[in-house]
Amino acid sequence: MEEVVKSRPYDNSRRQARVRATRAQVAVAAQRLFIERGYPATTIEAIAVESDTPSATVYRLFGSKRGILNLVVDIAFGGDDEPIAFAGRPSVRSALAEPDPRQLLAAFAHLARELLDRSAPILHVLHSAADVDPEAASMLAVTASQRFTGQSRIARTLAERQQLAVTEADAADIVYTLMSPEVYRVLTIERHWSAERYEKWLATTLQAQLLEGPH
Repeated sequence: MEEVVKSRPYDNSRRQARVRATRAQVAVAAQRLFIERGYPATTIEAIAVESDTPSATVYRLFGSKRGILNLVVDIAFGGDDEPIAFAGRPSVRSALAEPDPRQLLAAFAHLARELLDRSAPILHVLHSAADVDPEAASMLAVTASQRFTGQSRIARTLAERQQLAVTEADAADIVYTLMSPEVYRVLTIERHWSAERYEKWLATTLQAQLLEGPH
């Protein structure tokens, strides 16, 4: 009687890990080139050389330069390539659950500082390229819309608890403005504020504008 040989289930975890590592390697190289050369001037071929990845592999993994840009922005926002929306991350959920409104805003000031430390350079690239490159302009519009949607949760949470001194709509606009990459860049790059000073300013200004209302 012939011995029955049981086949093992195919395990592609190693392949997935290699693909993920390659995507991350390409994203790091792409961000470096986008910042150094600008988005329009950076080609997929240049990214392939910089990341030591065959061009065919880059095209297969991303499809286009826009696909690479999407991952670069996602990593800049989230801090990693995990497929978890920023609003779903534990640090954000923890901040929203803070019962003290002043502490809630301080927590988001800290999160904003961390996020903008990572993302401000690539967002500046997008702003610079948006006037001449449709892909960059489209990506910038998407990130701005996502940022407003995400930051509006702060205003909504405080409004639901009746902790706002202004309307929810005004609060959403104030948060969107004060936590913007443009304000961050003005203070930390143009005016040479430290990240710590920016975070403290952001927390106290949000608290004054949202909780104390106009004077």
